[in-house]
Amino acid sequence: MTETLFNPKTCEFTEFDAETRRLLRATVDWFETRGKAVLKQEDRDRVWYAEFLDFVKREAVFAAFLTPAAEADGDPNKRWDTARIAMMSKILGFYSMQYWYVWQVSILGLGPIWQSDNAAAKRRAAALLASGEIFAFGLSEKEHGADVYSTDMMVAPQPGGGYLATGAKHYIGNGNQAALVSVFGRRSDKPIIDSSKALESKPTQQDYEGYLFFLADSQHENYHLRGNVVDSQMYVAAFDLENYPVAEEDILHRGEAAFHAAMNTVNVGKFNLGFGAVGACEHAYYEAVTHAENRILFGHKVTEFPQVQSLLTDSYARLMAMKLYSERAIDYLRSASPEDRRYLLFNAIEKMTVTRQGQRIIEDLADVIAARGFEKDMYFPIAMLGLFGLPRLEGTVHVNMALSLKFMANYMFHPADAGLAALRLLPGAGAAPKSAVRAVSGALSWSSRKLAPRAGAAIPKLRTELAGAAYAPVPTRRDPADDEFLFRQGPSSGLGRIRFSDWRQVFEKFTHIPNVAVFLDQALSFQTLLAAASPTAAQQRDVDFLFALGELFTALPYAQLVLEQAEIEDTDPALLDQIFDNFVREFAKNALTLHTKPAATKSQQTRALDLIRRPIADRPRFEKVLAQARSLAGTYEMNP
Repeated sequence: MTETLFNPKTCEFTEFDAETRRLLRATVDWFETRGKAVLKQEDRDRVWYAEFLDFVKREAVFAAFLTPAAEADGDPNKRWDTARIAMMSKILGFYSMQYWYVWQVSILGLGPIWQSDNAAAKRRAAALLASGEIFAFGLSEKEHGADVYSTDMMVAPQPGGGYLATGAKHYIGNGNQAALVSVFGRRSDKPIIDSSKALESKPTQQDYEGYLFFLADSQHENYHLRGNVVDSQMYVAAFDLENYPVAEEDILHRGEAAFHAAMNTVNVGKFNLGFGAVGACEHAYYEAVTHAENRILFGHKVTEFPQVQSLLTDSYARLMAMKLYSERAIDYLRSASPEDRRYLLFNAIEKMTVTRQGQRIIEDLADVIAARGFEKDMYFPIAMLGLFGLPRLEGTVHVNMALSLKFMANYMFHPADAGLAALRLLPGAGAAPKSAVRAVSGALSWSSRKLAPRAGAAIPKLRTELAGAAYAPVPTRRDPADDEFLFRQGPSSGLGRIRFSDWRQVFEKFTHIPNVAVFLDQALSFQTLLAAASPTAAQQRDVDFLFALGELFTALPYAQLVLEQAEIEDTDPALLDQIFDNFVREFAKNALTLHTKPAATKSQQTRALDLIRRPIADRPRFEKVLAQARSLAGTYEMNP
């Protein structure tokens, strides 16, 4: 249940099997036994987490959680189970983003290996996991960053067979001690893709043929560790390979498959960022509310000041929304298949929106906890650093927003609202009075939805369109299953063919909650904006403009999954109303941002103002949620 904060001292992890419960409890006990003072001192002294890795080796934590069943040699406790991986990510984020990081980059390093057809490499990785080793993902470079087409890691074929690799990698977590580093490079005897042209038109398979993923050992004499590029306990390496020998058995992927492996690895890994953010925010919230409830200023508890009450209530509702969304997103990821790739949108939002919501929570809680949040005995400074970093890992927010926008047309219109496209053909729809446009859009929208089944029966193309969005209900997935599809995701292209079920149906179930009804009205107005004043060709190349549009779009699937999980958990209506009070305000703010964009057309400026609404205020509801938040004061304190 998400209607309270995670408390590691009382949580029993009942949704998991016995061995998973044991390993999660052992991890919590390791941190609590170690205590906050030691954790903080080692953070300040930038001490490598050798003792934690000894624990990981002794309990075989990484081996159990990160070995797919196909490589488990029959061990029933080893599997790639997204639900328990998410819980471990939350626990590690709860205690320290430094410890979360060593886990996270091991996940990334293993991604290209588990996706490979190289059976020997997979056996080698499984054996190293069993012996307690860690892994790294050698993709980024200092000069090229996310432009992987331009990699300078050169792999030269040798006359007698095999290759020699020479080049540098940058921002490589665990690059100091990783037993295996999955390294992306290109053959020296093949042409390089012009990355500027690749953005305009898809390269051919022949263009990709020189790229590859291969394995390197960080302890090899031709692997030169240049240093830690961050001033931190975590190790984010810069390293060089100089004539590093690469045998055929070290090759994981060749050609376009290497690009798919990179993208699909990030699809798997970036999901964990949201859970790290949830864990960090939960720990920080305990500290902030406990301090505020026990601090007396001018004869009043800090929690009695109106501005603090607003900050605590908004942050609590924001955090509960993060938890609701994340729990439901697990189900979509675990139920994914070649026929249901909706997880790609929900994944990007988990990474992008959940982490930024976490950053906003830390900013607001900093105004509650004030100077106490900077003291050396507090967890809060760890959370502040971590939550400003998470939105910028595994692809920036802008990268993930660009990815999310690829789904916007299908999510908003197909198949239920194809009729709304007719709005763009109506003269003056962009500048007409709001009431007139809403009346026309409502008629087109609802009639097209009601008529869709009959039309689909008569028109083959529409029948195919409707079938593409016909999904079985996605169940709650906490069963001890191996999520093997994540390592056979296939090509990372074809996003335009992914269809979504009608998003409005879940909102309609909750219109008895006042602010859900307001938000649905905003969402329908946004749908009208897209139909009546869709982005121009120039705007579709303007990342700044698209980002403003994307803020509005991604709020809808985020709210959808919040409601789906709320229905599963029977979430308190007062809490849900407060969550949507936040959503209404943020949607209105983002609509105003779109209205003020220099690139916005007159029609878009006009229609953007249709999205601005006031949330419905309810003081008893607010005080009920505030009471829930204040009741957390003093309920958790990490062992000293």
